[in-house]
Amino acid sequence: MEVIENFFREIGPIYAALLATVFTWFVTMLGAGMIFFFRSMNRKWHDVMLGFTGGVMLAASFWSLLSPSIELSEKVFPDMPWMPAAVGFLAGALFIFGLDKLAPHLHINFREEETEGVKTKWHRTTLLILAITLHNIPEGLAVGVLFGAAANGADGVTYSAAIALAMGIGLQNFPEGFAVAMPLRRQGVSRRKSFWYGQLSAVVEPVAGVLGAWAVLSIQPILPYALAFAAGAMIFVVVEEVIPETQRDKNTDLAVLGLIGGFVLMMVLDVAFG
Repeated sequence: MEVIENFFREIGPIYAALLATVFTWFVTMLGAGMIFFFRSMNRKWHDVMLGFTGGVMLAASFWSLLSPSIELSEKVFPDMPWMPAAVGFLAGALFIFGLDKLAPHLHINFREEETEGVKTKWHRTTLLILAITLHNIPEGLAVGVLFGAAANGADGVTYSAAIALAMGIGLQNFPEGFAVAMPLRRQGVSRRKSFWYGQLSAVVEPVAGVLGAWAVLSIQPILPYALAFAAGAMIFVVVEEVIPETQRDKNTDLAVLGLIGGFVLMMVLDVAFG
């Protein structure tokens, strides 16, 4: 781990954020590639994997983002250490809320009449891809912000923590890539196109990662706010999108166990390596 940490430190936070989020994108691509080997996916496994995704995002929101934000705030705002975390968290949630209301999209397993955002005649495939793209913005942003924070020498934030977060996001992106590609395949989309659209949903992560690292490096006072902003954005996605999608069939208990497993894994990664 020390060798990997030194490598990321030497290339600088912008390139580190880019490389880490390209890794999470690549893992999504691998997951989408499973469409070439499987004809279908059992709904139980689908809900377990989505639950796992939610668990990773929940754990990352606290251990990797909110906790460091509060720790930084205790020194910058000793009288109101909760203020930057609260403001940033609300801003992140409202940012994704705004995108959710404006961008037309359709969550996996939802009926076409349940399309959200501005009304449009776009194809169902496009709406599904947009839904996962919105989902991936906070993930890339979180990785980038953490690398920027580590480069700034923020207390409680290390390159190891940023790497651990990228590893956790990558792990949950593998089943997520398959979970995006498979519904497209069931709708009659070819395997190649299902793979292409599945991996395309994560292309936004490197963009968000670089922007997050750049913002933190350019405007250092926003660091505790930026950490909490990424956390608020991820929590909104989990509650508004991931969890509801796992509750639409009879696999609710399995989905919850998947969520618990994802939470524990991300917590272990962050504590062990962060």
